Amino acid sequence: MSAIVQQPIGGFRPQLATIGLIGSGLVGLGVFLSGFVISEPAPYELFMAGLVGLWFILGLRISRTVGALLAALLVFETGGMMSLTTMKDLSGAPIYVAVSTFLALTAVFYAAIVEDNHARLRLIFRAWVVSALITSMLGILGYFHAFPGSEIFTLYDRAKGAFQDPNVFGPFLVAPSLYLIHGVLTGRLMASPLKLAALLVLALGVFLSFSRAAWALFLFCAVLMVVVQLLKERTGAFRLKILVLSLVAVVMLVLSVVIALQIPKVANLFTTRAQLEQDYDAGHLGRFERHQLGFLMSMERPLGIGPMMFGKIYPEDEHNIWLKSLTTYGWLGFVTYLGLIVTTIAVGFRYLLRDRPWQPYLMIGWITIVGHAAIGNVIDTDHWRHFYLLLGIVWGCIALEHRQQRLSPDSKT
Repeated sequence: MSAIVQQPIGGFRPQLATIGLIGSGLVGLGVFLSGFVISEPAPYELFMAGLVGLWFILGLRISRTVGALLAALLVFETGGMMSLTTMKDLSGAPIYVAVSTFLALTAVFYAAIVEDNHARLRLIFRAWVVSALITSMLGILGYFHAFPGSEIFTLYDRAKGAFQDPNVFGPFLVAPSLYLIHGVLTGRLMASPLKLAALLVLALGVFLSFSRAAWALFLFCAVLMVVVQLLKERTGAFRLKILVLSLVAVVMLVLSVVIALQIPKVANLFTTRAQLEQDYDAGHLGRFERHQLGFLMSMERPLGIGPMMFGKIYPEDEHNIWLKSLTTYGWLGFVTYLGLIVTTIAVGFRYLLRDRPWQPYLMIGWITIVGHAAIGNVIDTDHWRHFYLLLGIVWGCIALEHRQQRLSPDSKT
């Protein structure tokens, strides 16, 4: 909340510093709560609704760069509102669009507070790691029925932590895992064992979610993280350190998976879930056939068919973010969403390797968004709270880079 007063004087400085510290702490609490969405509305929505409103009332600024994100998301949500006009039964649909709009505003909020003070990025990721560790432990304990009632943290014999769906639980753990991987690769060796232990907890949570999308996302992002680090660091000694530590981490993860597979329950479900194609993927009206039928139907419905209508027409929901944007947000929403993702990836890549204090966080956010865009072909990432957090992080870093260039035109490399 550093933008409350532009020129603080005298005794106002300590008060403003205190308010700013409290405001940052509340942001960290909001990020922490994003890991606990076992029912809706979740504490995250209730808390963030008040926090976002308070920050903007007290004067949080929106720059041109963050304003571009806001404009794109508002156009996207306009497509969702227009799709409501095609529905005869609106039950639940306006609430769906309202939640979408709220989550879009959280992305803008995160981008604005990151641009306001890049030091908040460290707080955001630390809060995310703590949240991920707790929800991952709940999923692991629930999977093994460690205490009475622990089955609330599982679904269909799959760990879901404090989430409603294992397919959201698993991907939520990826960005904090990358933060830990980055810390291992670039931090002090003395601190590596603790970070590796935390990483193993998150990796086991991802594994026990038995989400193929989460498995692919974790592997893709971890490999890309190492590749980007090798591109960024030019010294032979540092590259050797990265390769050695990466090898150690891989060996530890493989050993952990091998040990877990000694449990018959884990091995049986892994054998089933590890198949690239399940019955509900390729069967009659399976996932891929629904994708084809849905895209063909959308070509005749420029305004879409409305939220949650696809699942009423076909046996299940879209399970594809691109199709979801067509059916729920219409052609306008689809074009806007596609443009937003392409722009985010392209501009983020342009600034990815620049030597900035916020570069590690931009790298983690950018890699994870690229991974989410990829798994979006087989899963619906709409209404994933952490995805909007990632958007805010990347756009906040982009805004920081633009401000850096305005203040110092010679710092473009």
